[in-house]
This record gives sequence, structure tokens and C-alpha cells, in this order.
Amino acid sequence: MSFPKSSKVCMSNFCKLQISNSPVVVSRGNTSSDLMLIGEAPGAMEEELSLPFVGRSGQLLNSLLNIAGLDHEKDAYFCNLVKTRPPKNRVPTMHEISLHLPWLFQQIKLVNPLIIILIGSTALHAILKTKSKISQVRGTWHNWNGINVMPIFHPSYLLRNPSKESGRPFDLTCSDFCEIRRKLNKLQ
Repeated sequence: MSFPKSSKVCMSNFCKLQISNSPVVVSRGNTSSDLMLIGEAPGAMEEELSLPFVGRSGQLLNSLLNIAGLDHEKDAYFCNLVKTRPPKNRVPTMHEISLHLPWLFQQIKLVNPLIIILIGSTALHAILKTKSKISQVRGTWHNWNGINVMPIFHPSYLLRNPSKESGRPFDLTCSDFCEIRRKLNKLQ
């Protein structure tokens, strides 16, 4: 597995982002998992508890994993592109993401997942280097450095669009998780 050249964590660059003294939120879940979920950045609840995806979005992700027959504690490892909450909970800039990517690449190397789920458009654009809309590529398989990658809708989007009708975002995301489970079973 080869990663971009800057795969060492540069703490001096990382510290530049620490102006607000926000807590660092690294990960939660099983470090030996074959499934890694990568989001955007910590939110308020994540910042408070120093764990990613523990607020409403995280609870929904746990439910989606359960629907697919996966245990969020045993079968998944959660992390974010950016390890600190951006000011005013805004989307992290590409510069901020670039400062944190070496840390993320190190996490990916250490966990060595079979599958990575990219949660939302920010993770999609940062990892796959595409300008495609999440609605166009969600639920499709991609290869990134030899790892199977699937982008999905962000759970915050699903919370804002809660319809469970067939063909709606929640239903599509449930299908995505079932496909992820099928692929995981095939690869293990």
C-alpha cells in the first residue's frame, strides 16, 4: 500500500490549526477492524467527548451498521479527515484538511482496513480527489491505494431528509450498507 509522500505527521503544521485550543478527536472503535469510516471533522458533541460520531449523526451511523448486521464497536473504526473542530463548526478548508491528512494516512496504515466508507462530500473530495457530487457517486465502489472505498451520504443529511420511502436518501444509504456488508463478507 503506497500513500502520498507526506505520510508523516508534522506536528508543527498540526499545531497551526490548534489556535482555538480545540480538543483533538482521534478515533473510536476497533483498531483491528476491516471497516473504516472517515468523516469530515468533529462536531460539538464529539469535541466534548473527544470521540468521533457520538452525536445524532453517530447514533444514526450505528443504526445503519446494525441494519447491515455490523456491530459499531467490533466491526468498525471511526475517524475524521480533520481531528479538531473547525471554528463555528464550518466545513474544514482544503488547507486544514491537508495539515491533517498525514495523520489520517497513518491511521489508515495502522488499521489496514479492507473497506473505507467516505462519509459525505468533504471526505469524498479529499480522499478520491474528485469534483463529483456525492449524489452521483454514493453507493459505488472505488479503489484508493488498493483499498475498496465507498462514498455514502452524510448522516446529518439523512437526519434533514428522514423519509424512508424507497429510492430516498435513507433507503439508498441502507442499501449502501448492505452492499458494504456483502463486499466485506466476500473479502474476509
